[in-house]
Amino acid sequence: MQRITINTCENLVSEIYIKNDLKDEIQSFFENKNYFLITNKTVAKLYPQIVYKFNTDKVIIIKDGEKYKNEKTFNEIINQLLLKRIERRDCIMALGGGVVGDLAGYVASSVLRGVELIQIPTTLLAMCDSAIGGKTGYNTKFGKNLVGSFYPAKKIIIDPQFLNTLNDYEYKCGLGEILKYAFIEKSCKHDIEYNLLGLLEQLQKDDVKKEIEKIIAICVSLKANVVNKDIKEGGLRKVLNFGHTYAHPIETLMNYKKISHGQAVAHGMKMAAKLALSLNRIDENYFQKINYLIDKFELTGKIPEFDTKKFIEIMKQDKKVQNKKINLLLPVAPAVVELVDNIEEPSLEASLL
Repeated sequence: MQRITINTCENLVSEIYIKNDLKDEIQSFFENKNYFLITNKTVAKLYPQIVYKFNTDKVIIIKDGEKYKNEKTFNEIINQLLLKRIERRDCIMALGGGVVGDLAGYVASSVLRGVELIQIPTTLLAMCDSAIGGKTGYNTKFGKNLVGSFYPAKKIIIDPQFLNTLNDYEYKCGLGEILKYAFIEKSCKHDIEYNLLGLLEQLQKDDVKKEIEKIIAICVSLKANVVNKDIKEGGLRKVLNFGHTYAHPIETLMNYKKISHGQAVAHGMKMAAKLALSLNRIDENYFQKINYLIDKFELTGKIPEFDTKKFIEIMKQDKKVQNKKINLLLPVAPAVVELVDNIEEPSLEASLL
């Protein structure tokens, strides 16, 4: 079993465990306290042997889908927990993908002003990215993840065997974030160089699953290193948002339908690469390599033609905007990104695919 620790400057510690069939050992992580399980309908049907280790009155099942990652669902969970008389010494356990993890995390940070949290991610996206580092929250009509908190889980239990039940759509969602790590690895300032970019260049789409435990461990290690140094995105952690400033308007304008988060990020990375090329930040060879890798793993499908003005207005809601100026992470060299500010709107408009 691989074990990775995140120790933040605020003395918040996350222990991350990675091992096949770890889900069969979940009870060994239980301590002498009450646990409330938050999951969704799909996961509850797939893994009743886990869900019903808990008393039924300790289980909260929400609807499945990004469109339910909202204030209404958040309040429903809070009210159920208070009705069930949750206490401050109790623990919330999140079993599911990014929606469950983000919502459960925000609930854990809020109810009774904070109870312990354990994340058990069941999707590739959550294992590689969203369950790690303590970002929690929900979406609003103004954009994605604009309400939330930084609240790391005490334990994160990662079992790649959960991925056996993922469909191709969900798998591609995780691959989008994995490619993000390949394009930003050197900017993560890790002491170890994994060369994830080189590994993904060698692998074909169908070979990724054979190496998935190794790839997950690399992504987790890179993110843990970044979060250790910057828990609240004051500087270094911003590199993890590569592609996202474009991706969030895509998801918002498509009403979180017919596109996964990872696919939106893949489109966003292509747009960022196009902008970087136009600004002479990268050469044609690296621009083509970024596009080749994204296309090799079939991460981008057809998206509608967006209203350019609306798209950019949503970009201006991004959390990295300063003085109403859009700041974007752009590739500047293989596996290196850089935050570029004061980008003119005509350049942004030209970069939209």
